[in-house]
Amino acid sequence: MIDIQNRDSVAFEFARICSLASEVIMEVYNSGFEVRGKDDKSPVTDADERAEKIILAELKKNFADIPVLAEESFSAGIRPQVDGVFILVDPVDGTKEFINKNGEFTVNIALIANRVPVAGCVYAPAIEKIYVGGQSAWTGDLSPGAEVDKGNLSDMRIREAGDTLTAVMSRSHADEKTLNFAEKLGVTERVSAGSSLKFCLVAEGSADVYPRFGPTMEWDTGAGHAVLAAAGGRVTTPEGNAFLYAKQDTGYLNGAFIAWGGLQS
Repeated sequence: MIDIQNRDSVAFEFARICSLASEVIMEVYNSGFEVRGKDDKSPVTDADERAEKIILAELKKNFADIPVLAEESFSAGIRPQVDGVFILVDPVDGTKEFINKNGEFTVNIALIANRVPVAGCVYAPAIEKIYVGGQSAWTGDLSPGAEVDKGNLSDMRIREAGDTLTAVMSRSHADEKTLNFAEKLGVTERVSAGSSLKFCLVAEGSADVYPRFGPTMEWDTGAGHAVLAAAGGRVTTPEGNAFLYAKQDTGYLNGAFIAWGGLQS
């Protein structure tokens, strides 16, 4: 069993699991896969379901006593009581990016404690990039299925705000509220990215802020939030309040949030 107080150990165990699950994800990605619709009309493929089975089985080895809230299981009606400490899993975040084969989809696993992400991993297997966040944050290249070695990764920190501001926005979901926020903030450059990679661009210092006013689920954001926090950033509501998890009353649906780099950290 892994001591969940050791946030770095937790994050790297999540990284190991993400890498392992990515093998079946890429197997489906490189095949003529079928796209199906779930009850909520969102798309799903065999990659989501097969990867989640692997992730859940691996989590049981070292986190057997911690409840897991996973996207596909949730859709199937498996909704454990989460209170205090739990794990969030999104086996393929950015299914639209997966379907469009642009590579910008991720595997997300996060540990939540007292309603805040404290450790997480975001792995983008198609572009072979991994982001790990616990007490500190790391990033580097990683082939699907490869062993995760901290020695091969680089430390990661947000950048300090400069004279120009870069906002990263959803490739699929940028809306008028997001654009208006960026304009009022004085953003001079916009970059697009899919899935939880948007958090990671802020975490690695490629952007200053990621505003999101459209709907997301907690498993969409937990891992990226953890990585960004470990890199020195933070996530708030648009009003500046803490952005919290375990929102059972909303069915784990997130409200609007702003992911900040050095601009507001």
